[in-house]
Amino acid sequence: MFRFLFLLFILVPIIEIALLIQVADVIGGFTTIALVIITAIVGAKLVRTQGMGALQNVQSQMAQGQMPGKELFTGLCVIIAGILLLTPGIMTDVFGFLLLAPGIRNKLAAGLASQATVRMSAGMQQGSSPFTQHTHAEPEPRKMSEPTTIDGEYERKD
Repeated sequence: MFRFLFLLFILVPIIEIALLIQVADVIGGFTTIALVIITAIVGAKLVRTQGMGALQNVQSQMAQGQMPGKELFTGLCVIIAGILLLTPGIMTDVFGFLLLAPGIRNKLAAGLASQATVRMSAGMQQGSSPFTQHTHAEPEPRKMSEPTTIDGEYERKD
């Protein structure tokens, strides 16, 4: 993982600089700078609107007592897209705008879900689940709609 991140932090800036130089040769230096600034502004507005929509969807799913898995993944993609769009460069802008496209996000989510399902089922075939490591019976899980009340006393001592 360290090697991957190291290569990522070395290769991405080199590729971005090379792309910026090539684009500047074709359309001009000031136009390239304006393009980078405009994509950052447009990207920030898109991230803001899609992020607020994702937040509202998460809140409504939780209010209904459902786990907002898809909405949380959408929010994560929007955050990553925002980081990529605010990073100066052409390649990062392309990846950022791709993450804002719902179709791309859905395909990415489906691919990640299938990988997670394969890994979970492979772990279950070995006879041990990563979630059940103790042998006593577990209490029945609480529904999200049931409130939890903790009774206690509070005394402030200054």
